[in-house]
Amino acid sequence: MIAPTAEDYRALHQTAAGRGVGRDVLRISGPDAVTYLQGQCTQDVAALGSGRSADALLLSPQGKLQGYVRVTRISDDVLVLDTEASYGDAVMERLQQFKLRVKADLEVLDWGCVSIRGPDSLSVVPDAPDTGAGVELVAAFDWGPVTGVDLLGPAPQLPAGVVACSPEAWEALRLETGIPALGSELDERTIAAEAHLLGRCVSFTKGCYTGQELVARLDSRGNRVARHLHGLVAGPDAGHVTVPVGTEVVDPSSAKVVGSVTSWGWSPVLGAVGLSYLHRSVSPPAALDLRPPDGPVLTAQARPLPLVG
Repeated sequence: MIAPTAEDYRALHQTAAGRGVGRDVLRISGPDAVTYLQGQCTQDVAALGSGRSADALLLSPQGKLQGYVRVTRISDDVLVLDTEASYGDAVMERLQQFKLRVKADLEVLDWGCVSIRGPDSLSVVPDAPDTGAGVELVAAFDWGPVTGVDLLGPAPQLPAGVVACSPEAWEALRLETGIPALGSELDERTIAAEAHLLGRCVSFTKGCYTGQELVARLDSRGNRVARHLHGLVAGPDAGHVTVPVGTEVVDPSSAKVVGSVTSWGWSPVLGAVGLSYLHRSVSPPAALDLRPPDGPVLTAQARPLPLVG
């Protein structure tokens, strides 16, 4: 495990730092584009104003997660969806599945993404259309204490004056904030309430959409789910230890497995940290044991997210 450098980590928290990130981008356009997407995702996309963005989930009819996207309203009948790299095909397949007699076209855009995070992020990005020929869309980002902006288009570039960020510092920020990633914290087993996604992704005032039944049923029960995403802090004394994904998390008081590690890394502020879905019987802060298949038991403290304010 490689530690982030002091400069880019500090910039992420105090000024602005950015890097090219993998995003798959799709466009849906046509007279039925908004009404079709409105019936397919958890977000109220019809209420989005032009140029506004919101996160949304695509669910199966059984309520299982099939996509996590950001939706941006470009105009009355054009929307852009972006998701983590290598998950665009799944989003396209899911949207094509129910697209019958719909006057809307779906296409994959050959776009890249430069993401900038930090309190000065918005001030370092020139106003459109001066962002450059390679940028078609500027989308604001916020997650708890983290704010930023994403530049999407054919050839986005890091603006002058923005610190180039290492992957290690970028991952440290994600873990400290508790931002779930597809393939790690988010998969077909994930329920929005477990990953703290309800407020970001789900509208309870819009009309019907595919997979709504499970979401509505859980909401009527107070969204009481069996597990919740929490942070794990082993601290600086643990050193740059690598804890494999899938490592069992055990409550030492009962010797019961209460979760497993979904992500692991290093925070310059907290030391060794990770993320895990923990059984609702765990009430952070709580001392837990991490038991990798090979290697010694490591003690970590379960903490609520975000880990760093």
